[in-house]
Amino acid sequence: MNKKTVLVLAPHTDDGELACGATISKLLRFGIDIHYVAFSSCGDSLSPGSDPDRLIKELHAATKVLGIPQENVYCLDYRVRRFEENRQQILDSMITLNRKIKPDIVFSPSVHDIHQDHITIAKECLRAFKKNTILQYEVPWNNYTYDNQLFSCVDEVDVEKKIEAVKCYVSQKDRDYVKEEFIRGLLITHGVQVGHRYAEVFEIPRMIADENTVV
Repeated sequence: MNKKTVLVLAPHTDDGELACGATISKLLRFGIDIHYVAFSSCGDSLSPGSDPDRLIKELHAATKVLGIPQENVYCLDYRVRRFEENRQQILDSMITLNRKIKPDIVFSPSVHDIHQDHITIAKECLRAFKKNTILQYEVPWNNYTYDNQLFSCVDEVDVEKKIEAVKCYVSQKDRDYVKEEFIRGLLITHGVQVGHRYAEVFEIPRMIADENTVV
């Protein structure tokens, strides 16, 4: 990738790390400027009596592990599972982010993702960033179908960073998809598909090949 700025759209805290954490690590090693926005801190999903900022703190811990500058990490306050009701405001937030950050590449959930918040982010991303390259990441527990169109081959150091970052979400530790064996197994599976040790996969609804891009 010869792009300079990447924006990761995560519906909830942890989505970006789970879906493309190893790729984020790789891009940072290559000197790419990464910005990360979570659209909800998921406070409504926490147990009664929990620190309402717990997931925000875990988000900052996880993105720090990956190496994202903390001034590039944003957490908005849309209510979990209520994104569709706030579709226009979410679109407006994305348009503001586009003007501020001017990303070359945007990572978002897939339009095949069945989670109600994820699909809202995916659809509004297509509207807000229609002049940008958009790569839609895999969330296999939410995808009924998914096309592995781009394989981001990553190294062991990136896999370790991803696993370490996901472990920062202590509040989510009982979920099957945060287990190290699942994370590593999925990366190995996609790597085998292209003859590499590890890979993360993306769908490509839009690819912009400008004068600095060789196709």
